[in-house]
Amino acid sequence: MPMFMSYNDTIDYLYSLQSVGIKLGLDNIREILKRLGNPERSFRSIHIAGTNGKGSTSAMLASMLATMPANSGAHTGLFTSPHLLSFTERIRVGTKEITEAEVIELAKAVRAASEGMTPTFFEIVTAMSFLHFKMFEVKWAVIETGLGGRLDSTNVITPEVTIITPISMDHMDFLGNSLKEVAGEKAGIIKPGVPVITSTQAPEALKIIKDTALANSSDLHILGEGFNFEIEQATTRGITFTYKDKDMPDIPDIKIPLAGVYQAMNAA
Repeated sequence: MPMFMSYNDTIDYLYSLQSVGIKLGLDNIREILKRLGNPERSFRSIHIAGTNGKGSTSAMLASMLATMPANSGAHTGLFTSPHLLSFTERIRVGTKEITEAEVIELAKAVRAASEGMTPTFFEIVTAMSFLHFKMFEVKWAVIETGLGGRLDSTNVITPEVTIITPISMDHMDFLGNSLKEVAGEKAGIIKPGVPVITSTQAPEALKIIKDTALANSSDLHILGEGFNFEIEQATTRGITFTYKDKDMPDIPDIKIPLAGVYQAMNAA
């Protein structure tokens, strides 16, 4: 097997896998992870699916988890996609992006583990992120789905919580031609007995989420019902809001340096 000589060679290899296309399903990723010693079992996780707001919600949640007294920032992982400028943005531990040298070594390891298989780009990258988190002894990882949810490569984890951000029509060639079908794929990350948090949704999508949560005996928490937010101030420099929850006192004066009222929804 050719060995990568540089970071650019490694990135070229990873992107060459896009010629395989998108193959929804979990058999490949489960086998790769098994060969790697199941690194996805080494950390606790929160799984996030949806159409809009996944990236912001994931980043805010990872930041909050890093401030937990029992969990130093160095032990919080974040896996997101796609990236804006650099591949290294996809995998973080604490505030640090994965290094180019780490990308090279992880790609070598996962490529070796997938020998004899035909993995996709996202399967390899997902396995790289989980292996990276295990190596850095991550305690909590925030994992964002790549496409859909039910058959997405990330859907091999058993999270502590699942989160579903607003759902709309997307990737219809893979997820279905109706909001009901798309929501069914996104709700596929819901696991038996694992609590579910969802933003406000179109009625058709919310019904699917409710039905799936009920079928899995999963407690469902819906923005606007059990918890909510109230805008205090909105400017081009950011949002200040109060978080409201029926089970706890209000938390006022929460400031986020992002413009747009929808960012308060993501934060809530």
